[in-house]
Amino acid sequence: MSQHQQPACQAAYEGDVRKLYFLLKNDPAHLNVQEVHTGDTPLIAACRHGHLNAVTYLLDNKANSQLTNKKQRTCLHYASKRTFSLLDYLMITILMPILLLGYFIMLQKQRKNVALMEAVLSTDVSVDAVDYKGNTALHYVCERKSHRLVPLLLQRNAKPNIKNNNGETPLDIATRLKFQKIINMLRKTE
Repeated sequence: MSQHQQPACQAAYEGDVRKLYFLLKNDPAHLNVQEVHTGDTPLIAACRHGHLNAVTYLLDNKANSQLTNKKQRTCLHYASKRTFSLLDYLMITILMPILLLGYFIMLQKQRKNVALMEAVLSTDVSVDAVDYKGNTALHYVCERKSHRLVPLLLQRNAKPNIKNNNGETPLDIATRLKFQKIINMLRKTE
């Protein structure tokens, strides 16, 4: 894991709301500070690592959700890219046969991702912002088969016809990966 030079970014990366509180109390300029190497803001760092409490705290303090990092990604791009880690999959697989514990862990992670996306979408973030690959948040949720997040973006009028640098729209990605549920959602918007 990389060390952030900006203390507020490091605190957000770690999900340390208490440290964020003290940093912002002492110097409110930490709210939208950008990391030198990555361009990440505390909000982007918190979204990147799925720290919902840190994201909520930063948004409550009016963090700028439209800022982009050096990859031209907003906090919404990172909320869209949230997926299960290898450790999550191992826990789910191992615990699935034991009282459906794995299933409940999976549901909990999915709910957290939905809450993270809802928090970011409650701001003035641009739902159709494109990163250096030409991808929008909708491209990423389609790529990751995040069928619970697609409707949230569509409700905010995310455009399903934006082509990325590979010439693919979110619908093209869902079709290529054979994600029928997402294909149906996207076709309803056409």
